[in-house]
Amino acid sequence: MLRFLASSIGVTCAAALALPLAPPAAQPTNGRTAQAEADASGSTQSLPLVPLAGDRAPVEQGVPRRDVRHFSLLGVIWDDPDTELHGRVQVRTRAAGTGNWSSWQELETHNADHAADPDTPERTSGRVRGATAPLWVGDSDGVEVRVRAETDGEATRAVSPLPTGLRLELVDPGEDAALSEAPVPDDGARTGALDEIPALDRAQTERELLALGTGASTGQQKAKPYVGPRPRIVTRRGWGANEKLREKKSVYTKKVKAAFVHHSATGNNYSCKQAPSVIRSIYRYHVKSMGWRDIGYNFLVDKCGKIYEGRAGGVAKPVLGAHTLGFNSNSMGIAVLGTYSSKKPSSAAVKAIARLTAWKLGLYGMNPRGKTYLKSAGGNLYRKGKNVRLNVISGHRDGFATSCPGRKLYGKLKTARSTAAKYQGR
Repeated sequence: MLRFLASSIGVTCAAALALPLAPPAAQPTNGRTAQAEADASGSTQSLPLVPLAGDRAPVEQGVPRRDVRHFSLLGVIWDDPDTELHGRVQVRTRAAGTGNWSSWQELETHNADHAADPDTPERTSGRVRGATAPLWVGDSDGVEVRVRAETDGEATRAVSPLPTGLRLELVDPGEDAALSEAPVPDDGARTGALDEIPALDRAQTERELLALGTGASTGQQKAKPYVGPRPRIVTRRGWGANEKLREKKSVYTKKVKAAFVHHSATGNNYSCKQAPSVIRSIYRYHVKSMGWRDIGYNFLVDKCGKIYEGRAGGVAKPVLGAHTLGFNSNSMGIAVLGTYSSKKPSSAAVKAIARLTAWKLGLYGMNPRGKTYLKSAGGNLYRKGKNVRLNVISGHRDGFATSCPGRKLYGKLKTARSTAAKYQGR
């Protein structure tokens, strides 16, 4: 039993199936093509932005209204990840099969704080690009985009020119059926589909803790461990991750001392049934468009309170993510799907944060109501090497000048901390 419990939390799914699709004609876009790598688990169309009004490239660029292949999520990227886009990005989309165009929607342009730490191989790979936050729009077949730089009041004079290499990324998440094969345990017996890691009660979780040999079971906590029951977690296979997209080797830190809570800023117009498609889209956007090694977050939570495995490497392990610039080491990133600047998160989502943190932080002997120190890797509010005192459950804005995880979700973190502590028996 212990062997299965330990192996079930460290599973990495096999490669996804690939089915050929007939692509439209390709268009070159700075070394890439408008027709992108189409397979059973989705595809990406990459369209260059052009000046919208004569010779005004420093001020206004976009994509005029046009028909495109089906997509469900979009974002704007550019060449240099260290360049910020100072201005507004607005999009309109046409719902597939209806002919109905949406109103203009704005993308969150300040997204550089969701990133790998400076000087890490992931950050210095040469593949990383600047990007807006992605936006979920549902099944669409038409798009229009306009990007306008901040100006000093004169229509043709930009305070800061737009970044070079602006491109619109249109992501098709593919079908739910595009799943990875279930791995085979060491004893040769299949454990089942492994679409989810089952919940454990407290006694089972404590036995799991001993089997894992993490911080709370290796002398850091000599008394009965404070660890919450393991919640049910949908695996990468469960949400349909195409394991061919990501880099194969996982990177680990020493422990998990803190959890950073985010919102995905992808909007709230999704159903819980669509959550796996939203996650597949974010995954593809992070890897294929932004150039990361895998999805940036360690976990994701939908509005119905369902918890999903994020970056590969084992849900109980200290997997290095790309979620909180400068504080990715010895932490985990949890993204609640949606935008919570003015909309309250569901009570189910807040409870899921509490259940997840009570378990995962408990494995490493951390008190959800406590404080801890993390060493800054730089690129954020703090100089490189500075030990920063943070809440064990922090919002992204605690480590960076950002609005993430949104005012309404940030206001619920006190509740999440106290509830998580209760789950741990504190």
